[in-house]
Amino acid sequence: MNNNDIFRRLQNILNLDTTKMIEVFSFTNLKVDKDQINNWLKSVDDPGYLKFGDHHLAPFLNGLIDYKRGKKEDSVPREEKRLTNNIIFTKLKIALNYKSDDILEIMSLADYPLRKLELSALFRKPGNKHFRECKDEVLEGFFKGLEIKYCSIV
Repeated sequence: MNNNDIFRRLQNILNLDTTKMIEVFSFTNLKVDKDQINNWLKSVDDPGYLKFGDHHLAPFLNGLIDYKRGKKEDSVPREEKRLTNNIIFTKLKIALNYKSDDILEIMSLADYPLRKLELSALFRKPGNKHFRECKDEVLEGFFKGLEIKYCSIV
């Protein structure tokens, strides 16, 4: 999935207006303004479209964790230079405070069944023998399930 699509879908699912999105970024060291956010939310064909790189998405997801769960005083979030679907999925799981059963329920709403073992493999470290790469289809299914649950999209 492309980062702009992820950003756009999260904005819609979580009902974040531009002011709230700036607040999410304020939990990180990245300063953004309304114009940047509006340009990131545009589609590729629109004039003014800006690519939303990993160096923007990583702080946004870290800020989202702090925004949704509260900032821990002594913790320093890891600033990834390159994001994978596994990292994105893990950060969303943390931000939304989801357990495995919650995710499985969301995935079933999207008609994307996963077993617990398949799901746990997505959250393992890459060196683990049970690690499984999170494909775009899995992340897409998760977003579709979230949209069904929170946006009443059928």
